[in-house]
Amino acid sequence: MKIYDLNGSVIGEIETPWFFQIPIRKDIIRRAYLSSLTARIQPQGRDPLAGKRTTAKSWGVGYGVARVPRVKGSGYPEAGVAAFATMTVGGRSAHAPTVEKCVHERINKKERIYAILSAISATANITFVSGRGHLVSSVPQIPLIVSNELEKVEKSKSFRDIALKLGFWADIERVKEGIKIRAGKGKLRGRRYKVGKGPLIVVSNTYPLINSVKNFPGLDVVNARDLSVMHLAPGGNPGRLTIFTQSSIDILNERFSLYKGKHLLHTNIFNYETEF
Repeated sequence: MKIYDLNGSVIGEIETPWFFQIPIRKDIIRRAYLSSLTARIQPQGRDPLAGKRTTAKSWGVGYGVARVPRVKGSGYPEAGVAAFATMTVGGRSAHAPTVEKCVHERINKKERIYAILSAISATANITFVSGRGHLVSSVPQIPLIVSNELEKVEKSKSFRDIALKLGFWADIERVKEGIKIRAGKGKLRGRRYKVGKGPLIVVSNTYPLINSVKNFPGLDVVNARDLSVMHLAPGGNPGRLTIFTQSSIDILNERFSLYKGKHLLHTNIFNYETEF
């Protein structure tokens, strides 16, 4: 695989890393994504006595009025204000959420590791990358490996010039043109706009690069040590357009070195036939 400098010129070549050749398992990637997504959800529940703290009672039959619980008092008691009944306004919930509900979908460690490796492999497959809608016609190589000088970029204007020379600026513009206003109440709750996902940049040190790209929509920068399925396969769909720096490749080699040999390669997961 070729290594490019910030001007788009080839400055070197490396052997294709082993994790770009892992069979792609979309089903395991999807499971790992759902596991990470549901791990963020905080359990919530209702007070078991909510809606039941009332002295209201039903009159029963024989009075010519509805049998809803009524608040006690002089005169004609007001009907429908008793919170105990499920059919009244403000009444108790019939099937309220409980904290005992299992929200987090757990996944085995070996499956989670393989899901990350499989998602990394999908970034080197142009079928998956273009299938997600990324514009890759101007990108010289999938995946794109760039020199470590990219991590030292401090200005947004400088990064824009680099993105133009390396060919992935068109994908950032695609995301910008696709920003839409959300339908519904979400507009009032801090999530007014729906923004797609653009390129992902994997580095060994996020600063100062992360400050220079924070205003570009859909663009993410992540440390190779923290790389996960959430970054590589947004929505559970693998094949995100990814730019790696040279040092990030070394970190990934070190991070997953335990799984390079026979530890995982002889399991049923790795011997599964890839489906495209």
